[in-house]
Amino acid sequence: MLSVRALQKAYNVGKPNERLAIADVTFDVAKGEFVCVVGPSGAGKTTLLRCLSGLLAPTSGEVRFEGAPLQEVPARLSVVFQDYSRSLMPWLTVNRNVALPLKVAGVAKRQREDRIAEVLHAVGLGDVGRNYPWQLSGGMQQRVAIARALAHQPDMLLMDEPFASVDAQTRFDLEDLILKVRSDLDITVVLVTHDIDEAVYLADRVVVLSGAPSRVEEIVPVPLGRPRNQLVTRSEETFAQLRRHLMELVTAH
Repeated sequence: MLSVRALQKAYNVGKPNERLAIADVTFDVAKGEFVCVVGPSGAGKTTLLRCLSGLLAPTSGEVRFEGAPLQEVPARLSVVFQDYSRSLMPWLTVNRNVALPLKVAGVAKRQREDRIAEVLHAVGLGDVGRNYPWQLSGGMQQRVAIARALAHQPDMLLMDEPFASVDAQTRFDLEDLILKVRSDLDITVVLVTHDIDEAVYLADRVVVLSGAPSRVEEIVPVPLGRPRNQLVTRSEETFAQLRRHLMELVTAH
C-alpha cells in the first residue's frame, strides 16, 4: 500500500539556515495494516507524515502509494490532523463539513447524503448532523474530522497525533473507535503519536524514529491479539515488555 525509500527532508536548502529534519527513512505498509510511528520530541514525525501524504515533497528519496510515485495528495488517501478545531469549518454544520470531500469529488447529492449518514453512524455521531462543530465536545469534533476523512472511502488513513488534544477517557474511546473503523472498513492506517502506550495498543508494527535528523531506529512487531480491549490488552505481560522496549529506544536519543 505504501512504500518509503531513503526519504530525506531538508528545509531552506542551499541557504545558511539549511536544516535536515529527516536523514534516511525506509519502511513499507501492507494493505490493511495498522502502523504507528513514534520518536523523541522534534524527531520530524509530523514532517514525515506530510511527506507520506503528498502535502510536502521530500528533498530526496521516494514515496510510493499503491505502486505509483507520490507527487500530490492521492484521491484514495485521507489525513486527520491533531487540531480538529482548525480543520473543521465552524460556520458549516457537521453534515456540510463531512460533505466537503464528496462535493469536491463531484458525488451526486443523494449519494452524498447516504454516505454522510453512513460515516457519521460509523463514528457514533448519527444524531448530530445539523449541529455546528462548536456545539460539540472536543472528542465529538475529532469524530467529525474522522468521519469527513472516511467520507470518500479512502484506501489509507494518515493520522497526526489525532487524540493528543482530548482527555484520557475520550482518548481511549477514540482509540477503540479507530480500531473498529479500521476493521469494519478494511482500511490501512498510519498513525503518528508521541504516546508509547497508544502505539502498542493500536499497532501491528511500530516504526521508531531516532532524534533529528531522523532515521529508522527499529521497526517493532506487536504480537498482541485482536480485537483489543483497553483493560485486558494493557494488562498483558507482552504489552508491558513492548512498552518498555519502545521507551528504551525513544529515550536513548
